[in-house]
Amino acid sequence: MYDIPFLDLPPLNGASGTVRLPGSKSISNRVLLLAGLATGTTAVHDLLDSDDTHVMLDALAALGCRLHHEDSAHGRVLHVTGLGGQLVVHEADLFLGNAGTAMRPLAAALAVLAATQGGNFKLHGVPRMHERPIGDLVDALRPLGCHVDDLGQPGYPPLRLRGEAGGRLASARPIRVRGDVSSQFLTALLLALPLVSAERDIVIEVDGELISKPYIDITLNLLARFGIAVQRDGWQRFTIPQGSAYRSPGAMHVEGDASSASYFIALGAVAAHGGAPLRIEGVGNDSIQGDIRFVDAAVAMGAQVKRGPGWLEAHRGRWPLAGITMDCNHIPDAAMTLAVMALYADGPTRLTGIASWRVKETDRIAAMAAELRKVGATVVEGADFIEVTPPGPDAWRPAAIHTYEDHRMAMCLSLAAFNPLAGATLPCPVRILDPRCVGKTFPDYFEALFGVATADAQHVPVITIDGPTASGKGTLAAAVADALGYHLLDSGALYRATGLASQWDGVSPDDETGLARLAGLLDLRFGHGPNGSRAWLRGREVSDELRAEAAGLLASRVSALPAVRSALQSLQLAFRRAPGLVADGRDMGTVIFPQATLKVYLTASAATRAERRHKQLISKGISASIADLRVDLEARDARDKNRSVAPLKPAEDALLLDNSTSSIEGSVQQVLSWWQQRRPF
Repeated sequence: MYDIPFLDLPPLNGASGTVRLPGSKSISNRVLLLAGLATGTTAVHDLLDSDDTHVMLDALAALGCRLHHEDSAHGRVLHVTGLGGQLVVHEADLFLGNAGTAMRPLAAALAVLAATQGGNFKLHGVPRMHERPIGDLVDALRPLGCHVDDLGQPGYPPLRLRGEAGGRLASARPIRVRGDVSSQFLTALLLALPLVSAERDIVIEVDGELISKPYIDITLNLLARFGIAVQRDGWQRFTIPQGSAYRSPGAMHVEGDASSASYFIALGAVAAHGGAPLRIEGVGNDSIQGDIRFVDAAVAMGAQVKRGPGWLEAHRGRWPLAGITMDCNHIPDAAMTLAVMALYADGPTRLTGIASWRVKETDRIAAMAAELRKVGATVVEGADFIEVTPPGPDAWRPAAIHTYEDHRMAMCLSLAAFNPLAGATLPCPVRILDPRCVGKTFPDYFEALFGVATADAQHVPVITIDGPTASGKGTLAAAVADALGYHLLDSGALYRATGLASQWDGVSPDDETGLARLAGLLDLRFGHGPNGSRAWLRGREVSDELRAEAAGLLASRVSALPAVRSALQSLQLAFRRAPGLVADGRDMGTVIFPQATLKVYLTASAATRAERRHKQLISKGISASIADLRVDLEARDARDKNRSVAPLKPAEDALLLDNSTSSIEGSVQQVLSWWQQRRPF
């Protein structure tokens, strides 16, 4: 997951490949709570690893559930040993972040358990959670005899749930709950009340029109898996049989998140054209999630979608997409994706029945309207609808998208980066503010997006950082790339790896033809490990070998050979991938990426560079003389500046940065400041 304040998406123009979805949030947190309340141990497979599940796991652990992770041949498995409906911890302070799927059902379950077995539990979350209504659930619990204290604004978290052992609930008459604000209130009661059904059937009656009915279907399906056969009379009356008790089914597999699938179904409809489809694995036509019906909405707009058990394939069909009018009460979360698909339609799209957007992680109707207007759309909003008219070719604008700490805003609006496909006169980048918010449900969303999306190389931004040996360009480039979430090209590592490969294969460093052949077939891969950036050559980790002094000396000889430089050029150009690239070396801005958006030439005095190199060697236990190192650096500078091919020199439009007296942090901030001045946001 990108842990950066913003992520810039370049204009994107296509998509194909395969995406594996994370587990469903709705299923994951329901299964965790059910397993925590049940008798026995449940092996949970394919659990979503996200912020929302983390807070639920922390809560279950605090309540005394035993949690054990195990790695298997089929992935990681979580074993949850439940409480069997009996509290073992009677007092706890539970922080639940912004997870409605944790706050609402835990509030109900702990309210009835505290009222009958005794307890004192505080439930709270982030500030936005304290703005999300829970009053309708509280109003259903209090007449039962549950003691629920408002610790802030009445009707909203934080809450305190308390009671004395031996208490009895007034469950003889139907328990009433509103259904027109959030289906999570009904879900919470359905999950909680089997715990107190020993003496009689318990009836829940819904006041008003029940919204988001498919989410209740998920709840009922999972309750049945844990031994609770709820009887449903339409969508207004639900009966929990007397003597119901949670029993572990032994194992549970969490299917992929259908709401998350919507982004890639939409992506296929917009950007999978003229080639392979976009394949989505983890959810399919056998899904128990209501949001799988998003497929029908996407098809109505023109998508071509094939489906099977556990998979979907999406491809562009009608183009442009068709503007539609649709009641989205049945797919409230996935409907947000339709609002962004509307950017690529041939007319207005009107989505109704979405009043629940107002009480989600943010006011999603207001938020979506504001951000769609930024990219150039015309938007009309109402209490329970939104109407989007797409921008004309000249109306598209670069936009910094405010995400409101809402994961779905970030993921939906990322699709606006495909504006070149809508014929945008000037292809526009899109900035996603606070991209880490996707951690709520899909921590690797942007990695998955960039794994299937394509862009014209000319639209992918490049920052080059050139400079002499030991100037710190590698350290600076890595820090800038990390700050921006961009790919990193350490061109020096390519020459070092070529030199290392020549030693392995017995090729003389003077054999230009042989070295060029090695360079053209270089199997070098970069990645991250616990100790920073790592490198693998022919499948073998060579990170430390590439940093050795001998490798640097050999690279200096190898890099002076024209045939080697030519052989490596195409490999270096291939590093230019979305969302962007930071490339460091000696000719990145002059030869490899002469059209780079920002070029930096980093230098420091020979004396300073010799001191830095001396400290590096001493820290590795290698003795060295500062004087000798300075002589060597000056000799290498002269050789690099005077060679016939790609001599070391600043690009004409490079910005000079002397870091002889500045820290790495200061240099990074300077480069980032220059970069911000070049961006259109």
